[in-house]
Amino acid sequence: MATDLKKVLSITGQSGLFHYLAQSKNGVIVEAFATGHRTAFSGNMKMTTLADVSIYTDDDELPLKEVFRKMNAALGDEEAPSQKSDEKVIKDFFAKAVPNYDRDRFYLSHMKKVVEWYNLLKKYASLDFVDDEEETPEVRKDEEKPESAAKIAAAKQAKAPAKATSAKAATAKAASTKKSTKSVQRKAN
Repeated sequence: MATDLKKVLSITGQSGLFHYLAQSKNGVIVEAFATGHRTAFSGNMKMTTLADVSIYTDDDELPLKEVFRKMNAALGDEEAPSQKSDEKVIKDFFAKAVPNYDRDRFYLSHMKKVVEWYNLLKKYASLDFVDDEEETPEVRKDEEKPESAAKIAAAKQAKAPAKATSAKAATAKAASTKKSTKSVQRKAN
């Protein structure tokens, strides 16, 4: 199954990657890739989807999806060097995988994160990524939901006055029943 990088999160202060599951009242519910534990994080936490991350190159910026594809092409079935590897090993690997990376703005700390993310995705997810063309049908489905939700809300609103009217009618009927019962009791006496 293809990995959707829009649902893969990196959370500041937390190690590893997380898969977005759902929105909660005050934040999001995520599942850790490595452990599978589900956790709710506050909306105050800084979260970044991997789809929003890119690296600096000499020409422009390269989206992380493309970086992962280039790394996969350079490595084949092997794992990327560990983020704890020697500085020279990591830099040489990036020089081989992404030769035009900007050596002034793409720091070793960034390289270590990218290598760690690559290895986590390779181990716990897939390096086949959802393309933008594949995502558009999902977006269209999501766009249809608000319309249908609006129709449901309108239908509920249309029914709500009818219920209120019938509640008023029931109250009026009960009141008239009490009056008629009292008048019958008076006549009997």
